[in-house]
Amino acid sequence: MKNLLRFAERNVGRLWLGLVYLFLYIPLFFLIVFSFNSTRQDGVFTGFSLRWYQALLSDSRLVDGFFLSLRVALITGTLSVVLGCFAAFVLVRYRRFSGRTLFYGLVNAPLVMPEVIIGLSLLLLMVAVQRAVGWPDRGFITIVMGHTLLGMAYATVVIQSRLSEMDRAIEEAAMDLGCRPMQVFFLVTLPNITPSLVSAWLLAFTLSFDDVVISEFLSGPGVTTLPQVIFSYARRGVNPSIYAAATILITVVSLGIISYSIYMLRRQKRLVREISAAIQPEPTLSGPAGAG
Repeated sequence: MKNLLRFAERNVGRLWLGLVYLFLYIPLFFLIVFSFNSTRQDGVFTGFSLRWYQALLSDSRLVDGFFLSLRVALITGTLSVVLGCFAAFVLVRYRRFSGRTLFYGLVNAPLVMPEVIIGLSLLLLMVAVQRAVGWPDRGFITIVMGHTLLGMAYATVVIQSRLSEMDRAIEEAAMDLGCRPMQVFFLVTLPNITPSLVSAWLLAFTLSFDDVVISEFLSGPGVTTLPQVIFSYARRGVNPSIYAAATILITVVSLGIISYSIYMLRRQKRLVREISAAIQPEPTLSGPAGAG
């Protein structure tokens, strides 16, 4: 009995973690399985079939929504990283300036504000601007603007944490060697924070591709993203084509994460080898002692 209690105490963390993973990933497993179901029956697997993947390719709404979401997410990820990098650099490198507290609060406000409020406020703003100057119409541009507002906040947090950990002595050494501030940023700072830029881009891309609430407020006639199409299909009942689309997205995202993780692991190992080779003392040549 004591051995059993000791075993439970040592493995309670692993058991709890395993239960959390099961809770998160079992629904995804069933979604993938039923994307290959031969019938529309929900909860009963009647046989293996690829008919829903064929139906997915022939569904113009899903295909158009996918490419629209892809374009929006690509632009949103890039803009979020650029703006987030500037915001993080200002917050980390310039500790004291007029309005810093207000600027910090505005940058981080989308992180704690409900998306319904963000979407509604952006809708009112876009309508007012469109009535005043005639631009922009609700559609692709407004969706990109709304997603960038949300993605920039997350990108700023990711990049800011990396900038805070970076050693300022590297930048100071570059300036002592004659580099100008702009050269230091592009030649020293930017390469050192590249992993955080990639992480921020992937996060902003995922948030944009997956967003429903802001897209619902800012989309216009004939402009419907993939999550909006899936949500509209789900409200009308079960459509296994949605399972097929979700399975493809899960596969692509999983492959991307695994590939990036392998790349970062190899990069870290290569960096460790280079550092070890750099600090290893050179062997000294010693010949036989002879009488001269």
